[in-house]
Amino acid sequence: MNNFKYYTGIGSRETPPETCSLIRKIAVYLLSENYILRSGGADGADISFSSKIPEDKKQIFLPWNGFNDYYDYKYPLTTNAYKVAEKFHPAWDRCSNGVKKLHTRNVYQVLGYNLESPSEFIVCWTKGGRMVGGTAQALRVSQEYNIKIYNLAIEKDKKYWEEKIGKK
Repeated sequence: MNNFKYYTGIGSRETPPETCSLIRKIAVYLLSENYILRSGGADGADISFSSKIPEDKKQIFLPWNGFNDYYDYKYPLTTNAYKVAEKFHPAWDRCSNGVKKLHTRNVYQVLGYNLESPSEFIVCWTKGGRMVGGTAQALRVSQEYNIKIYNLAIEKDKKYWEEKIGKK
């Protein structure tokens, strides 16, 4: 174990621009609080979380080298991560190999590359605040590990972060 503090910053590719702006502010605030970001390099929320964070203060987990023009493939997918992903996906047997890789990288976003250092909390945006899309995989893992989820599509969660970053 290490002494770093981690959070997971993820969400839909369809995250609204005003929420992406809030996400960037949250990420900068959490950087100032010595948190390391875990995310996945997808358009929308993921890129908004990582855009202002130095490379040594973020872990970007990719499903494959070159995903979304990211070529810094530091964290290859492992058999153990695939097993965790399969456990939490309701229709694993119907997923293509590419989709399985996407869902497997989501496990790292929550549990870390060693699968033993869970994030303290998740900040995300999903349409309607629901468990939808690829983000839902990370949220299912989070629930199993009792990791707090802040979904910025839910008004009370959004207000929490607006107030928190407004005080800094």
